[in-house]
Amino acid sequence: MEPIRLTQFASGGGCACKIPPGELEEAVKGLVGEPNPSVLVGLDDGDDAAAVRVGSQAVLSTADFFTPVVDDPYDFGRIAATNALSDIYAMGGTPVVAINLVGWPRERIGLDVMAEVLRGGADIGRAANCPVIGGHSIDDPEPKFGMAVTGIADPAKLLRNDAAEAGLPISLTKPLGSGVLNNRHKRTGEVFAQAVDVMTTLNRDASIAAVDVGAKAATDVTGFGLLGHLWKMMRASGVAAEIDAAAVPYIDGAREAARDGYVSGGTRRNLDWVAPHIESEVDENELLLLADAQTSGGLLVIGEVPGAPIIGRTVTGEPGIRVR
Repeated sequence: MEPIRLTQFASGGGCACKIPPGELEEAVKGLVGEPNPSVLVGLDDGDDAAAVRVGSQAVLSTADFFTPVVDDPYDFGRIAATNALSDIYAMGGTPVVAINLVGWPRERIGLDVMAEVLRGGADIGRAANCPVIGGHSIDDPEPKFGMAVTGIADPAKLLRNDAAEAGLPISLTKPLGSGVLNNRHKRTGEVFAQAVDVMTTLNRDASIAAVDVGAKAATDVTGFGLLGHLWKMMRASGVAAEIDAAAVPYIDGAREAARDGYVSGGTRRNLDWVAPHIESEVDENELLLLADAQTSGGLLVIGEVPGAPIIGRTVTGEPGIRVR
């Protein structure tokens, strides 16, 4: 019997695509956070996680889930869990507990497959020293998995979207390309081992390194692509960025996948959204790779992270991005 291909039950074009950024911002523009002196990071700038002061610590809270980006259920669980934990690391924090979020089409895909997804998530939680304790499940037309994660951080060392300063290098701690490769996998069944390795690598060490070098601003690169997440940081911080396209690392096969047409609709929407804020010296194909909707991507850090490539720098000026 043919093994179940999880991605055939999923929407999303082979990436953990979010609601298109422009549509999302329009939908929530009227929402404001309740004023509270304990809230350190709230709704204002669309940061990676919420941060609330509790005693001498910042307590971080986030949630993330999506439909399958790979066919292997165990790998899907690992990828989704790594992605959920990443929001805590992107804030400079340490995850302390997670709960599962599951939607499952139980009449179409057996619960034994769901159990493999959960096993993958639990193994990542164990690797992160973050216990996965319980969760919530619903019957759903599509399989979905992710986690709600609670973490802690030093309030004085939070990594934020709105804290970028001009004149600093920009580091990227994982290569890009998971979006186009996952889309190729969904359409052809080809497996890209390096992409799976990248998506299941915790951002823990990168986060610790960023905090240790005194970085103040960071985010993780996920569904809005590098350009989308960088634009959100520049807009929130009131500075501009220059990106050296040739310095950006890619997963093996990503350029070929983009060349062969495996660019998702989510990636194209990312580029459409950010295009008015970009001055580019490269062609559209290069910009599409930079806007590629990532799953469980690396940290984009304003500062020099040891061992991570420097892909550009922040500069003074109106918020925007120059790509050369």
